[in-house]
Amino acid sequence: MINNNGNKLQLIYIFPNLFTAASAFLGVVSILASAGGQFEKAAVFILLALIFDGLDGRVARMTNSTSKFGAEFDSLADIVAFGVAPAMLFYFSIGHMYGKLGSLLCAMYVVFGAIRLARFNVMIGVSEPSVFIGVPIPTAAVVVAMWILLYKEHVFFHGFESVFLIGMGFLSFLMVSNFRYPSFKKIDFKKANLIKILVYLVLSFSLLYLYPIEAGAAAITAYLFYGLVRGIYNFFIAKFHKNSV
Repeated sequence: MINNNGNKLQLIYIFPNLFTAASAFLGVVSILASAGGQFEKAAVFILLALIFDGLDGRVARMTNSTSKFGAEFDSLADIVAFGVAPAMLFYFSIGHMYGKLGSLLCAMYVVFGAIRLARFNVMIGVSEPSVFIGVPIPTAAVVVAMWILLYKEHVFFHGFESVFLIGMGFLSFLMVSNFRYPSFKKIDFKKANLIKILVYLVLSFSLLYLYPIEAGAAAITAYLFYGLVRGIYNFFIAKFHKNSV
């Protein structure tokens, strides 16, 4: 009986790490797809990796199997799936057109993503749980994936590669910035808000159903600029109040 219980406990701790391993695996497959010119597949693999990355933490909390090993493994998997994979997707689709500058910005994305992960790990238990300081690396990866899908879907964006290149550099900066972004981990589900939340969800899923790439790219880009605009607005408001005192 003791051995059986011990084996069950070990399986409980292994189970959430399988989702983390799946996320890392999808990141590697995405890199291979990007190298082969299969950019749509590469972007989809990154989005699938995001799902598995979200499941590992939730499963660990549900089974009370969180561990230091799991946290470290998750960070290492994230740098592959959401750091290297999006950088390679961007480089092989757009970045290679700009030579050393393109490779520099892709490398910068990976390095800044690693810094973002390290900062997140050391700030666990210190920062506010309702906000992220800087754009989370999984969010940045989704931004890159959706931008590339949009670029490949519409010929209109061909010729605007320099805009995407600037966006890549801008995205890297936002990961290590102090701009605050809502985490959506604590949503108020009071009765007064349930109908409002339901309406928003129905509208959002309707748009995603009709225009998955366009609506997804617009939503994630809007989230990106929301934290930036709010941070700039709060800075000037605080400065105005300081000067008026």
